[in-house]
Amino acid sequence: MIELFGNKTTAFLDLWSIEHILSGISIGAMVSFINYKYHNSLSPKTLVRIDIIAILFLAYLWESIEIYLELGLLGSQVEFWLNGIEHWSNRLISDPLMMLIGYFIGLNFPMTIHPARTLSAIWLFVHVFIFPHSMYIHELF
Repeated sequence: MIELFGNKTTAFLDLWSIEHILSGISIGAMVSFINYKYHNSLSPKTLVRIDIIAILFLAYLWESIEIYLELGLLGSQVEFWLNGIEHWSNRLISDPLMMLIGYFIGLNFPMTIHPARTLSAIWLFVHVFIFPHSMYIHELF
């Protein structure tokens, strides 16, 4: 039975969904900036469509890389840190969706971009270098 929120191996959403939203704000702003720079003659509606395609491409690219890391491609330490294989709904639906939600937050509230980048960097630093594995907080609570 799938959980709505919990460990990434059994749930649709997990704590890393927060990081996906923050990444969506940050990466979405970069994608939007690059698209506007090179395609400024296009309508705003078309630019948003291109942004969405680019963000989904990057999200699924990361998820493709992540599954190989979870399977131990870079060794047992990385496999241990990733702590299991994500539930398919988390990988294929909620993680990319969280990235898109983050993109739209950044698009509508540009003042969130710099705080999101800062929080994302702190989140990654704490989880990668301090906690023993990616699902450590789930074990605490």
